[in-house]
Amino acid sequence: MITNSESGTNVHEITERIYRINTPVAFEGGAGFSFNQYLIAADQPLLFHTGPRKMFPLVREAVASVLPVDRLRYIGFSHVEGDECGSLNEWLAAAPESIPLCSRVAGMTSIEDIADRSPRTLVNDEVLSLGSHSVRWHDTPHLPHGWECGYLTEESTQTLFCGDLFTQSGTDLPAITESDILGPSEAFRKQMDYFSHAKNTGAMLEYLASTEPKILACMHGSAWRGDGGKLLRALANALSS
Repeated sequence: MITNSESGTNVHEITERIYRINTPVAFEGGAGFSFNQYLIAADQPLLFHTGPRKMFPLVREAVASVLPVDRLRYIGFSHVEGDECGSLNEWLAAAPESIPLCSRVAGMTSIEDIADRSPRTLVNDEVLSLGSHSVRWHDTPHLPHGWECGYLTEESTQTLFCGDLFTQSGTDLPAITESDILGPSEAFRKQMDYFSHAKNTGAMLEYLASTEPKILACMHGSAWRGDGGKLLRALANALSS
């Protein structure tokens, strides 16, 4: 569903009550890019990634097509970066009962200072109930970048919100695919290497793989459906080669 015809912002339900919000951005002479946020429309709704601050009106319009914005209870993100949490305070103002959701390191180093409300911080493997859904936090420092980096799994659907992992360029990609995303994401990484290449990257990818995700909710490009553990191990092999 297109929610803004001028920007092309669109919303698709990729699994039960989990919605991908996507805004394509064209670049002259390039393949373009896209920014995704994910809305878990649970009893206590959670938005994962805010989008850049200047995209707030577009993302707000998209969220409102699914549920009233003021129902949001958590504004979550992987790490502290513009496309992850650039409009955090705008969301806190639009949803007065919401709070930031992030790693303990993110709360300590940044969010307690820059956010208008204190965050709910999570430690590795901690589960947070949203009522009809529940999410589990995974600490992944420096994967792909940021000491505070981490990801969420929605447990009932086995959806891993994997942030910048498997980033794909392009503006006209399907909301969810079962086709190869490792090849396109590796081609993009080799052009613009955004990984920190920490010494324990392989171990962290194995940890994520062991959760056996069925859906990988990427922040840029298509979400992916299939054997997520196998694909995460393939990424680990690609990074080590």
